[in-house]
Parts: sequence; structure tokens; C-alpha cells
Amino acid sequence: MKTPGKIRSRERIHKDPQIEDTAHDPYRERHKPKGAAFCPTCGAIFEQGRWQWGSHPAAAHEHVCPACHRIKDQLPAGYVNLQGPFFDSHRDEILGLLRNEEENVKKEHPLERIMSVEQEDKNTVVCTTGVHLARRFADAIHRGYKGELKMQYAPDEFRLRVYWSR
Repeated sequence: MKTPGKIRSRERIHKDPQIEDTAHDPYRERHKPKGAAFCPTCGAIFEQGRWQWGSHPAAAHEHVCPACHRIKDQLPAGYVNLQGPFFDSHRDEILGLLRNEEENVKKEHPLERIMSVEQEDKNTVVCTTGVHLARRFADAIHRGYKGELKMQYAPDEFRLRVYWSR
């Protein structure tokens, strides 16, 4: 018999709110390209559900990859700010480390790339197409050269800002 005012477990109504992503990547495609596709800008191919490097099949259609779309729009996902007297004297060496990291990542993840390297006042800013590459740069620089490292994820954007100085 049912007790008034009590709800049995099987009768419970779940009114949990949907969990929304606080930040989503506006360049992440919501729908996969139909069939095989290739990016006419960089040559990456979409096959087996992901972007990868290789020769595109004859039946593949053109589809701009999210990284090239981001580069065209000039909207980086990651900013790595490098500064300080140590950086100034080891600039080429540190930027070489970042280029090597990019090459290692890009072999498996063609959407992770350096967009630009810009000099702004007393710091150098390396812009990336993905937050994962910016995070990997932060870890590599800190592991190799120590220094002061700060990372700032924007809670309402798909963006990472890294600040490193020494």
C-alpha cells in the first residue's frame, strides 16, 4: 500500500537538468562530412571518422578542415605568450622546441597547428589552432626551461592563454 506523501523509488521522476558544456569549440563540426573528404587548403583527408594525413581517394569531395577554417578566420584557440630576459637570449632555441612539438603532434592530429608567431612589445605570442597544442607547448617549455608558467582557460570560450616568462 502506498504511503501518502512518499514516492517509491520506481515512481520517482527525474528532473535533472541537462548538463551543458560551459565552453564549446565553435569550429568543431557538428556533423561529419558524408563519405571521404579532403581539405583543399592543407591536403588533410577525412576518412574513418577523423581527419588524418594521406592521399585522398578519387571519390573524396572538397571540405575545408576546421583548422584551415580557423586559420582563415584568424581566430586562434591557443595563445602562448613568451617573455623575459632568458627568452630573449634563447628565442630561436625555444621556438625550435615549439616547432618540434608541433611536428610531433601534427603527425597524428592534423588539426593541431601553429597559426602564427608574432612579436608584440616585449613578448612573443605563438597562436595555435587548438587548446591541446597550446597546453603541450606550456608543458614542454616548463619541463625544459622551468620559469614562471600561468595558464588561463576562459570559462565561456574555447580558448587557452599561456603565459611563460624567465
